[in-house]
Amino acid sequence: MPVISQRVHLVLLAAWTVLWFAVVEPHGGFSWHYLRTGGELLYAGSGRADGGLNLYAHHPELQMGPVSFLVAGLFNPFSEAVGQFLAAAVMSLLGLVILVVAGRSAAQYFLGTGTNHQRLRQRVLIAGLAFIPMWIEVAVRFGHLDDVLALFFTTLAVSSLTRRNPAATGIFLALAIDSKPTALVFLPLLLALPRTQWLRAGLWCAGLVALVWLPFFLGAPHSFAAAEFTIPNQPASALRRLGVNDPETPPWDRPAQAALGLALGCIAVRRGRWPAVVLLGTNARILLDPSVYTYYGASVLLGTLLWDVIGQRRLVPWWSWIGLITLYGTVFTVPDDATRGLFRLGFVAVSTTYVLLWPVRDRRRRHPRAKRTTLGVPEGSRP
Repeated sequence: MPVISQRVHLVLLAAWTVLWFAVVEPHGGFSWHYLRTGGELLYAGSGRADGGLNLYAHHPELQMGPVSFLVAGLFNPFSEAVGQFLAAAVMSLLGLVILVVAGRSAAQYFLGTGTNHQRLRQRVLIAGLAFIPMWIEVAVRFGHLDDVLALFFTTLAVSSLTRRNPAATGIFLALAIDSKPTALVFLPLLLALPRTQWLRAGLWCAGLVALVWLPFFLGAPHSFAAAEFTIPNQPASALRRLGVNDPETPPWDRPAQAALGLALGCIAVRRGRWPAVVLLGTNARILLDPSVYTYYGASVLLGTLLWDVIGQRRLVPWWSWIGLITLYGTVFTVPDDATRGLFRLGFVAVSTTYVLLWPVRDRRRRHPRAKRTTLGVPEGSRP
């Protein structure tokens, strides 16, 4: 692959993003009304009976976190169409920021190992070409600001983790959970910090989560009803292929998703494969979620991106493209619901087994005394 500069790398990814944005935006914003409504209710405060802290008690269908509604409310002064367009543009931009942060996190993680940063940049580019279509799906077609913010803050947490900053890691993971509760499964990232930093990171995370969520549950106890909200169990879900034929979300399903995601993440950290935590957490959701919305794939593609650029050394990031083809491509090429469900189940089974059990060489142990510049970047290898 030819040598590409950082500028060309960013231009290519930006052009790819703009192309997908232009194709999808005219038909986008499928779920933006949930965010707009939630933002209006939150900012209304006690001025409305169902506003402010009563939001979740009266509207259990609003499954987004308070931080998502706080951000969504910033677009409410605009007309609905303009606000939706601006929000989609901002969310699309965050996808590019995620790719840059992921690349810099990988460069920081491999600092002093003699890693070829040109090859690393190429890996980010190839994985990014797979990541962007799914990111546009969640950011533009569906307008799910909660997923966008949760994944963005999780990426910032990964960056803080590679710099061994416990406070920032805990804060960003808390903001991810405060944006979307399902981000709880990414908490095992805290365990990838040095053991002496666990307490500090955990306190920051727990404190910020409590600060954001407790006012709702204390001020309006019926807010717990939001946790009982159910959705239809779709014929193409992996849950159906596991033999669960309940017409809607079984009562045990959400706790099982969280427990499985947390358990797999802890196993990954225990085996020294913390870059797989996001992929494993989202795999648990794909496996047990009764729905099959295509925007779920954005979480998976962030997981494969982090695994491909931090957890592996191959030039071609195969898992990002396997995830795109399996979870997105089959929607358009496989008409049978049951078969699509098998593809989803197969991706979860194979990718989970691979990242946990396949031998991975740790190059970080090979050059403990690599020469560094005063900026902390190996000479001749600045990303």
